Amino acid sequence: MRTDIGSYDYVIVGAGSSGCVLANRLSADPGKRVLLLEAGGSDNYHWIHVPVGYLYCMGNPRTDWGYRTAAEPCLNGRSLAYPRGKVMGGCSSINGMIYMRGQAADYDQWRQLGNPGWGWDDVLPLFRKSEDHHGLSGQFHGQGGELKVERQRLSWPILDAVREAAEELGVPKVDDFNDGSNFGSSYFEVNQKSGFRFNAVRAFIKPVRHRRNLTILTHAQAQRILFSGRRATGLELRHKGQPAHVKVSGELILSGGAIGTPQLLQLSGVGPAGLLGRHGIDVVHHLPGVGENLQDHLQIRTAFKVSGAKTLNERQASLTGKALIALEYALKRSGPMSMAPSQLGIFMKSDARFATPNIEFHVQPLSLEAFGQPLHSFPAITVSVCNLRPEARGHVRIVSSRPDDHPEIAPNYLSTEGDREVAAASITIARRLMETRRMAQFRPEEFKPGAHIQAPEELARAAGDIATTIFHPVGTARMGSDDMAVVDPQLRVRGLEGLRIADCSIMPTIVSGNTHAPAVMIAEKAAKLIA
Repeated sequence: MRTDIGSYDYVIVGAGSSGCVLANRLSADPGKRVLLLEAGGSDNYHWIHVPVGYLYCMGNPRTDWGYRTAAEPCLNGRSLAYPRGKVMGGCSSINGMIYMRGQAADYDQWRQLGNPGWGWDDVLPLFRKSEDHHGLSGQFHGQGGELKVERQRLSWPILDAVREAAEELGVPKVDDFNDGSNFGSSYFEVNQKSGFRFNAVRAFIKPVRHRRNLTILTHAQAQRILFSGRRATGLELRHKGQPAHVKVSGELILSGGAIGTPQLLQLSGVGPAGLLGRHGIDVVHHLPGVGENLQDHLQIRTAFKVSGAKTLNERQASLTGKALIALEYALKRSGPMSMAPSQLGIFMKSDARFATPNIEFHVQPLSLEAFGQPLHSFPAITVSVCNLRPEARGHVRIVSSRPDDHPEIAPNYLSTEGDREVAAASITIARRLMETRRMAQFRPEEFKPGAHIQAPEELARAAGDIATTIFHPVGTARMGSDDMAVVDPQLRVRGLEGLRIADCSIMPTIVSGNTHAPAVMIAEKAAKLIA
């Protein structure tokens, strides 16, 4: 017996960065009934709101889907944990909080790929619309929007020194990474308010939760889209463990992200016919691009022991140190407990042939063997670097017809010669950064991957041992007009009616930065297109 949840003008699947924006904007019309579905629970969990709590949310079944990648050949057979938010706010409840739009050239490329209305000049007003920046306004920034953007509440002299070292390599200090050109070094700005995480729920849902035409269901996992001919007319789901269904009189909007959205489409008979047939799923619409074109940022975590500088390693090594860190946060909402996972950013080119910066450094005053493990006992810094525009393309594919079975996630990291060249060059540049005059006083000593590794092919292999995702999957339902495109520039699923996608899966190519701010922008655009 399926519970009938009723009929709505708009049903939004996924209450993450995009879904929360859509619920806010579409329910602004009191004549429309809006239903927002979230497979996870409430964001009423203290570790969501304390910035350092991402350590306790990633990998936690209360807040994370718990995905893993397939064994990656060019990561030397490793399988990576692949956190995705399963909670109100989605990844904005468990991510690194960094506010980063990417480069103007990213969006101009989308337009040049045949997606009118998606160039930098088109999307900049959408970024500004939802932004509440701590200090900047005018051409590039907004104030008074829903999404708080603040400076991090911390200071590390060793990071200031790295920033000065970057100047020796020709990288200037800048104040703003979000004016279309992120070349330079600066401390990352974050989605926080007074030392607390400011997720999509706080920004977009809490101010409108009172609207009578907005219904929000948690623990509601979509299982299959219902079609009448080519039109999406409803959705099968499980609500609090029980089967249910909902009717859609207007549009069904998928905002489940680059993993959840293609999985739901494939389970519903929309995707590559061969894949669907292998799992006994009737083909509603053969759309070969669903689940393909997966792109992600792979972070190479080089690390260096240092002398004569304070790092978080030794600061938190004792009970007294831990207590002082907790006290600082309790009294001032500052210090290590207010930290985003990355503090200092450096954007530059790995090679002069690139038109804009193609690598990004995340510099941290700490080191550890792997994410989630204890910090080292000796003073050290991590100089992580990622290829902003990887050539590799992977996929997301269902492994059965059962909605509870996680799909196969295969990013194919470092699978192209170009990506391996950038990886080797990135490690070399990290070394050059540590060999500057400014860093000499700290006597940096490389221990990851190891100074003995020198040849480019050896560096690329070493990158496969120490690199990990920074959780930016995109592209698996990409926008375009060719045979492999999934949505058109209006975000309508090609060949179907009443069905749109509004999340990072629609990106034709990955942006040169973090993905939360672009996810918000995509939802702003979708809301305008729908309305």
